[in-house]
Amino acid sequence: MPTTTTAGSTVPGPPAGPTAGEPLVRVRGLVKEFDGTTALAGVDLDVARGELLVLLGLSGSGKSTLLRCLNGLHRPTSGEVEVAGTRVDRASSRELRRLRTDVGFVFQQFNLVGRLTCLENVLVGGLGRVRGPRYGIATYPRRMREEALAHIERVGLADQAYQRADTLSGGQQQRVAIARTLMQRPQLVLADEPVASLDPENAGAVMDLFVRVCAEEGLTVVCTLHQVDLALGWADRLVGLRHGEKVLDRPAAGLTKDEAMAIYRRVAPGTPAEPVAVGASA
Repeated sequence: MPTTTTAGSTVPGPPAGPTAGEPLVRVRGLVKEFDGTTALAGVDLDVARGELLVLLGLSGSGKSTLLRCLNGLHRPTSGEVEVAGTRVDRASSRELRRLRTDVGFVFQQFNLVGRLTCLENVLVGGLGRVRGPRYGIATYPRRMREEALAHIERVGLADQAYQRADTLSGGQQQRVAIARTLMQRPQLVLADEPVASLDPENAGAVMDLFVRVCAEEGLTVVCTLHQVDLALGWADRLVGLRHGEKVLDRPAAGLTKDEAMAIYRRVAPGTPAEPVAVGASA
């Protein structure tokens, strides 16, 4: 297992993924319908290991639905979804539980337990590696407490480790959420609008941290964003969705803001999509 050294502490990295050269995420013909409404309409997507891919699109374009299909929170209506060697679309409950230990999720609303300390919230990310419930910091093994503290230091909150999470600013809470995800030792990180509730200055700082840490860990990231400038500045690749269809797939390098913004043109469902320079998938 890869390791990362942080301020004198060695933090185990994510476990090895599928065979080198294979995409970590493979989606073919993904369709998801809710009560007759099509949220995803035949999406194909490959995501390479170590890639940071940003999904762009209007609200309701299918971005969040796609993320939830990747970790099995939504079952596809049809199509194939494979993540880290697991066929998510036909996985058993046991297989899904195992997969979710390899897939971290960073949410817009942080999902921290406010009355718990930062350290306790981060330790929750390691629950998949221990048996039985845990009540309080002292009930976790020492090695896990040290690992959690190293992650908290890494996101710049060492001085707040024993502070209640609900006393922190929004940007600090999202940093705790990132540390909690790292504690999970994932192969893949899904991030659903991780900076949407932050002001522009904090959003940039959190994205800087998020991208740097994921790059250091060699993590694969699929992230939804509304901020095109942030996406162009941090992503390796941009994928645009409109009415559940993929209308853009290009490396971020060389892509202009106008080209990226084209996916936000409002087109009535069922109208032939105006081409938006779809490129080859990575």
